[in-house]
Amino acid sequence: MKNVCFFISVKFWGGGSKLHLEHALEFKKKGYNVFFVGNKKGETLQRAMANGLEVFHITGGNRAFLNPFKVSRLVRFYKKNNIDTVAFSNSEDVKLAGIAAKIAKVDKIVYLRGLATTIKYSLLNRFLFSNILTHIVANSEATKQTILKNLHTFLNEDKVKVIYHGIDVNDLNYERKLNEIPSESEKIILGNAGRITAQKGHDKLIEIAKELKDKKLNFILYIAGVGEDEPKIKSLIEEYQLQNEVMMLGFVKDMEAFMNSIDVFLLTSLWEGFGYVIVEAMIKSKPVVAYNMSSNPEIISENKTGYLINYPEISDFADKVSLLSKDKKLRESMGNTARQSVINRFELEERITEFEEYLLNN
Repeated sequence: MKNVCFFISVKFWGGGSKLHLEHALEFKKKGYNVFFVGNKKGETLQRAMANGLEVFHITGGNRAFLNPFKVSRLVRFYKKNNIDTVAFSNSEDVKLAGIAAKIAKVDKIVYLRGLATTIKYSLLNRFLFSNILTHIVANSEATKQTILKNLHTFLNEDKVKVIYHGIDVNDLNYERKLNEIPSESEKIILGNAGRITAQKGHDKLIEIAKELKDKKLNFILYIAGVGEDEPKIKSLIEEYQLQNEVMMLGFVKDMEAFMNSIDVFLLTSLWEGFGYVIVEAMIKSKPVVAYNMSSNPEIISENKTGYLINYPEISDFADKVSLLSKDKKLRESMGNTARQSVINRFELEERITEFEEYLLNN
């Protein structure tokens, strides 16, 4: 394994994009020849170029693999650069990047699956998982189980390797704060971050905020993120008259400063392949309250680093937030335990080394 290609065609910046860029940069440090393939208008490719990675532009899409010109162009790229390993995480890229890699006789064709949603038992998927992919990596046990749910009849459980998404625990800045979040001496500062989509359950988050206001808790909830559900969530904020309690910040680039600026992190997602944003909060010594869904219990230790709430409970969720908000010592204790948990289990270099060793030995 010498020439490694990371392929991501989506334009938006998300967990899969971050995972790819981090792996590419770490593999480059390890001495591999690293190539980055993606949409030239995408945020990920722009960051890859800014970090000095060699890039190749191509647009993807669900039907891109049916375009013979795109496939042949990608095949030529693989062959010209002697690519021996290609990795991708977007389900659409499995088709284009994977099929082209098979034609180019790339040795290792790796799917980094980050979605904890079931995969259709279709003829195309059976072909891809049986004949194209050589390595399948799930970012949590929850994700692994969703891969196997419909495909277990022909996909051996041992072929799916669980490797958690790591985070850089070194060189952290605990002082830098987000300008949009002023320090409050009396109000507790709650935070939530993620794309404003149905998956993230922001409607439940606003209901929890309403419950906290009804409980007379002195708080401000800051929501970082953009997405198609923004109008709906803004409408709910107005309907519940929470304009003074809930602030939508839009896209926040400096997530480290955001986490430094809050006291408690809340996550109301319906599912998470791997709740990276939880880890981002925990490494900053923030306790987390989240629903007991998908991979969340793999990250959060109940009553130690945060609280796991049965979905779709609103009152219990609000009660735990209120408890943490009123007890500074409890917040500090849980926060310190959360930070140590991340250091012990999700250190970036260790997780990428685990990924490297898996590829080298299988």
